Amino acid sequence: MPVLFAVFVLLIVAVGTPAQAAPRVVASIKPLQSLAAGVMDGIAVPDVLIKGSASVHAYALRPSDADLLNTADVIFWVGPAFETFLEKPLRALGGKARVVRLRDSPNLKILPARNGGLWHGADDHDTGGQDGHLWLDPGNAKVMVAMMAEALSTADAPNAARYSANAAVMYDKLDALDAELKARLAPVSANPFIVFHDAYQYFENSYGLNAVGSITVSADRAPGARRVLSLKQRVGSDSLCVFAEPQFEPKLVQMLISEAHGRAGVLDPEGSGLTPGPDLYFVLMRDLAENLSACLASSP
Repeated sequence: MPVLFAVFVLLIVAVGTPAQAAPRVVASIKPLQSLAAGVMDGIAVPDVLIKGSASVHAYALRPSDADLLNTADVIFWVGPAFETFLEKPLRALGGKARVVRLRDSPNLKILPARNGGLWHGADDHDTGGQDGHLWLDPGNAKVMVAMMAEALSTADAPNAARYSANAAVMYDKLDALDAELKARLAPVSANPFIVFHDAYQYFENSYGLNAVGSITVSADRAPGARRVLSLKQRVGSDSLCVFAEPQFEPKLVQMLISEAHGRAGVLDPEGSGLTPGPDLYFVLMRDLAENLSACLASSP
């Protein structure tokens, strides 16, 4: 018996005590999950709440989503003005998870929500609201990566050095992406275009693009007849590019294109058709630049 006990002690010393499990992390949308996955590279893979082609603008929480939130150690989201459906469920968690509202960093560039649908030549910003599509500016993505690394280091101190090192790699990749997109979009930056809903203001602002309006004021509400007429006139006057989104019915875009002789494209601000993971953010941003360039380069 003493011999067996001695062997057992030696095994404990040789193997060591079990390592602390990495925190279970949940991000609300794919772009945030991608940034978190980069910070967590080599440690664990974060979950994403909104999967597939579902849109945050019309999302309803399912029982499986509630289970995911209830078992999370760290949750990343933009904030209640964007993922409105999450506000009450997160309050109900009662402090069981570290909830990181990424909108709260003072270092973020925050843009006011635009009011109306045709913005060109009008000062029609709604100063009472804010645009929640923060991730579409690579500078904002760097700030969010820093917030994620800090929150994860607090929740998982043994891996703090790894989170910090991964964040530094992400900063370099985001800087390189930003330079690449500036060069890609510069030749078409002055060409006007119309989007399905006003999701791209941060992208436009970063690269000096000339979006002049959106088809819908709200992504979950169809435009009225007067608005459609105004859009037809604007599209027809310059044969503009009009961009649909894969999450929403394309009939309105098709109608504008056919009746006003515009040109069609597709933009996806959340990467609905992309596989979650550390590469998604970079693929999403390059796809936006490529799809914009392809349509705008053919402007008359």
